[in-house]
Amino acid sequence: MQVFLMNKDIQVMKLEFEVNKNLFNKVIQIKNIEYSPLSIYKTYQNNKDVLTEVNKWFKGRNIPIWRDDLFYLLKRLDIKTADELLMKSYALSLSDQYWIKPCKSKLKYKDVNFFENDFGYSDFLDITFSKSNIKRKINLMTPNNTTDGRLKKTWVIENGKRILIKGGYKDNPNAPLNEYLASMICMYLGIKHVKYELDVINKKLVSKCEDFIDKDTELITAHSILKDDLTGNYKDIYEKYIKILESNGISDARDNLEDMVLLDYLIMNVDRHLNNLGIIRDVNTLRWLRVAPIFDSGEAMNIDMLDDNTMVINENGRLFNEVVHFDKFLELIRKTRKYDFERLEKVVDEFEEILKKYQSISKMNNQDIYNLCYLLYLRIQKAKDILFLVNT
Repeated sequence: MQVFLMNKDIQVMKLEFEVNKNLFNKVIQIKNIEYSPLSIYKTYQNNKDVLTEVNKWFKGRNIPIWRDDLFYLLKRLDIKTADELLMKSYALSLSDQYWIKPCKSKLKYKDVNFFENDFGYSDFLDITFSKSNIKRKINLMTPNNTTDGRLKKTWVIENGKRILIKGGYKDNPNAPLNEYLASMICMYLGIKHVKYELDVINKKLVSKCEDFIDKDTELITAHSILKDDLTGNYKDIYEKYIKILESNGISDARDNLEDMVLLDYLIMNVDRHLNNLGIIRDVNTLRWLRVAPIFDSGEAMNIDMLDDNTMVINENGRLFNEVVHFDKFLELIRKTRKYDFERLEKVVDEFEEILKKYQSISKMNNQDIYNLCYLLYLRIQKAKDILFLVNT
């Protein structure tokens, strides 16, 4: 089957798609390569194998095989593999405007995109966050076919807004609480962020956030920006990333990266990888607009208790291409006076209130709540002390 890789209604390239294998087997014609996903464009510029990169990009839109309870999700959808889901919805996403269009089709982007068109989500939501089996046929024309990450998640529509609902991990069911905490800290420090709220679905705690991409913008991850250029240690990559952003017109790149680094230090986020930070680009003009607001901070605040008085914490976190001690994070911050740590004093008390509010759902005991809040207090004080010394 011949198809176009589309960016909105711009034909990027013409391809041969092998339906049985769910992959592309030939690039027939390059048309408007500058409108392709950045990773594909850079591959083309470097005279490398475009077909392989297109397939890698396409597979990367898929629900990953490590998604929690993926087997049960696919069984309830009556689908054998997640690969089959992509073309059910033209590989459309709520993170960008790329899609796969059969060459014989007369469809326009306005007819199919999920930013402007409603989509069914109640069945997908139910089978994602419950063990129920739905007998009726489920509508698979949905952006839920292209969600990334290990967490269970579902796009829904609330008051006309596209809302992402995420659960916790099997080994860390309290990830939604960490998302909420990160959102609180960012609010008090004036850091650009995605606002997360909490809810309960089928007796499970979930986080909810509004899509920060619209029909005219796309998220480009640091992974795509740094593609084939990941030599050096984390400091080298950090500086390289900032220079790339600044050279593309994002003058406040360093300030925004420093904000992210401080947040990850405070909540001990162990998983700031290259796919959960990036920039926002205008898909019509291809102009880089700004650093993406901070999102996906749930893998944090992990502690173990040897006894009631001894906390064991993981003091290492991922930063770009390395796992380093959290104290190393703060070495990247130059403009320390912009942070008002006094405002963060409210966060500890408010976080305790939230933990107690959802205690029956999270199953935390009082000691667990005390430990988390005390740990948060210590992180704030330590960051304040270290950054004060750096600045004197």
